[in-house]
This record gives sequence, structure tokens and C-alpha cells, in this order.
Amino acid sequence: MKGLMQDFPLTLHHILWRMERLFGAKEIVTWQPGACHRYTFAEFTVRLRRLARALQRLGVGPGDRVATLAWNGYRHVELYYGVPCMGAVVHTLNLRLTADHLEYIMRDAGDQVLVVDVSLLPIVRQLEGRMPSVQHVVVMDEPGSPVPAGMLDYEALLAAESDTFDWPTVDERSAAAMCYTSGTTENPKGVVYSHRSNFLHTMGLLQVDSVGMRESDTVLPVVPMFHANCWGMPYACGMAGARMVLPHRQMGDAPTVLKLAADERATVMAGVPTIWMSAVELLEKSGQVLSDVRSVLCGGSAIPRRLMERMDRVGLRLVHAWGMTETSPMGTLANPRSWHVGEDEFKVRLSQGMPSPGVELRIAHPETGVALPWDGVAFGELEVRGPWVAAGYHNDADAGRVTADGWFRTGDVASISPDGCVSIVDRTKDVIKSGGEWISSVELENAIMAHPKVLEAAVVGLPHPRWMERP
Repeated sequence: MKGLMQDFPLTLHHILWRMERLFGAKEIVTWQPGACHRYTFAEFTVRLRRLARALQRLGVGPGDRVATLAWNGYRHVELYYGVPCMGAVVHTLNLRLTADHLEYIMRDAGDQVLVVDVSLLPIVRQLEGRMPSVQHVVVMDEPGSPVPAGMLDYEALLAAESDTFDWPTVDERSAAAMCYTSGTTENPKGVVYSHRSNFLHTMGLLQVDSVGMRESDTVLPVVPMFHANCWGMPYACGMAGARMVLPHRQMGDAPTVLKLAADERATVMAGVPTIWMSAVELLEKSGQVLSDVRSVLCGGSAIPRRLMERMDRVGLRLVHAWGMTETSPMGTLANPRSWHVGEDEFKVRLSQGMPSPGVELRIAHPETGVALPWDGVAFGELEVRGPWVAAGYHNDADAGRVTADGWFRTGDVASISPDGCVSIVDRTKDVIKSGGEWISSVELENAIMAHPKVLEAAVVGLPHPRWMERP
């Protein structure tokens, strides 16, 4: 017997509908020199239709890849929505990668159009003659920055189009976005997100025991928009109707970020520990209090205990999160449960937390692959599965990352407590085996960084004639 519910498509079009019909007066604010750029969700959706028409005129069709090389700005958000809603695929490029890696990524993805912020054109110039699939380069310019010959002007393209566009019906399992893992010793690998996975990931972010984003929030994502869908923040803001504040190219500048947070009365912020290390130092010196901020989502690397304690003292509550490009990225969040009190609560906050609803996980022995118990002692490779977890990579790269029974092997080494609290202790390639014992470089780094005169530390394993390896 089958259920009698409608087969409602889980696509980004529904988020777009909510932005236009329910939250049209809400703002997207972007830092610019002099004064911030501001416009409403209603104005945003009009520009999306112009963008879709312009891309169609450039020959972009269903499934075609449109690459972005851009900061956290309103036009980047337009591409986040407009490209997938017209049936194409938005491909965010990491501007911090080498030219060689960017060339490999663009060739592997088969990007047809590249949209770039004018300040990042020096990167594009390094790629001249190395982007065979790219037919058009579109420049998002700034006042006083003319578009180079042979390239197209983003604003001119939109200005030439009408405000009407009929969004096509899109299969929820079709590709919506792409992001590549950062290559170190190997080539980057492409993760392909579907409309369905992004929709469900967005719903996950909105849950109260998750990030809990809501209509009354003003969200300031410091995490780059080229990192795993900006942690899903642009889509979650649209779904919830939350106001969005974007730091553009100032996302690594702590003074600007703090001024934006204060001026725009941000309630939710998100970024990696490095930015909060700089921010807390400024707050301690100035005595400034960001009284509107209720939550600071932090991920990308482990939070040192001392950083969390300092942030607590200035009134900013860090929420530790774990995820990766392949998990869209939300995998776990460290929101203590009702039974976690006192030191137990703080210990949970320092951990990577519990799996988000929709995500299942297990740990396996690093060498045998045998599943290990959740006792808080045993540690092994963390494996995950769920509706927003990658089932593989673009062009079948690294096929062995998914187990025969469908679990994604993360490469992170972790222990799990009996109540499901995950503690990442290392990466599989970084864990140190000394005298038959596994040693966590992460735990040693955190111990060193607990010293008040140590800001950051790195621990590596070196060969040893007796112990095989020593940290």
C-alpha cells in the first residue's frame, strides 16, 4: 500500500517562492567601500529572472556548468539561486587554490561560463589559454573598474533583459551545484549537490537543535561562499526569511567583520577558528560587546579550549560544528543535551557534537574496517551516510571512498561517546602510531594551545628508529 501524499519536488524553487511571496521586504546587505549595498528579497528575485535570461542568451542550458570566482557578495548569491533554478549547475571555485589546480578543476567540471569579481581578474589572467570549455567570461565590476576587452559585463547583461522568466520544472535529483575538495597531494575531487540534497540540508539547518535559523535572525556568514555552499547559509536564510549580511572581500578582516556585526545587529555568525582568534583579541582590547549575537557557528578545524573560554567571556557562544565538502557540509553540531551539565556541558561544546537529524555515522578500525563501539574510548575512521552526503565524486574519482554497504569514508579519525557525541582526534593520514599506540596530533595541538602564550600549533609524526614514529 502506498501513501497518498503529493510528490512535491524538493527543489530550490520553493525557497525562491518563499523569498518572493513571504519575505519580499527582507534585506541582503553587502559590504562595499564607503557604504553597504542594500536591496530587498523582492528586488533580488527580479534580478534573478534577468540573470536567467542573460545566461540563456549566452547558451547556458540544463546541466551546463557556470563557474564563479567571487567573494561573499549579493551578486554571488544571485548566482547561487539563479543558475540552479534555471536548470544549470553553479560551480564555486576556490580562489585560494593554485592556477594548476583551478585549471584541473575547470577542465574536469567542463565549465561553460566563468563569472568573476573584477578584483580577482589577476587569477583569471593566470588561466588564459587553459580553460578550453569556457566560452564566456563575465565580470562583476565595481565603480571605476572597467571590464577588460573580450569579457562581458554582468550588470550590462542583466540590464538588457526583461523582468519576466518562467522557471522550468527541474528534477529534484538533478545537479544544482558543484564544489571541489582542496587538493594537497592529489587532484581535487568534484562533489555534486542535487536540488534535493540542498533542500533537505536547508531544512536540517533550520531545526532548533541544529543552527536553528529563523525569520528574526540577521545572519553574517564569514565562511567563504566557495566553501561547501557557504555552509548552506544563503539557502537557509532564504527558506527562513532571515536577513543576510555579507562581508564581500573583507571576510578575513576581523575589524570590518566586527563593525558589520555591530552596525547591522547580526544575531548569527559563522566562520573558522582563525577569524574568531583575531576577533576575540579585538573585543578583549576594546571592551566592545556584540549583544545581539546569539550564536557563532565555528568549524573547519578543532576549536581550542582557550578560544572557546575567551569567546564566552566576551559574550559570544561558539557552536562547534563538523562537516566537509562531501557532507554539504553539516554533519554534527555540538549543542549540549539536557543531561549535559557543568563540565560535561563544556566538554560536549568542545567536541564535534551529535549527528544532525538526517545523518547517521559509525566508526571503523583504521586498518581492518571493523565497526567499533560507541564507548568514548575506541577510535577509528568516521563513516557517514544521509540524504546530503556524497555517494561518489564527479567523473568517478576516488571510487573507494564509499564502502560496499553505502557509507562515505571521511578520512577523519574519531571516538563516539555512548550518547552519540563525536570527538575528532585526527585525520587518517595524520594519526601517529608510536610503539604500537595511536597518538592524536589534534589532542597534542590542543594541549599546547592551552598555554596562554601559544596562539596556534601543529604536531606531525617523524620517523623514529625504535618507536617507528614520534610526535
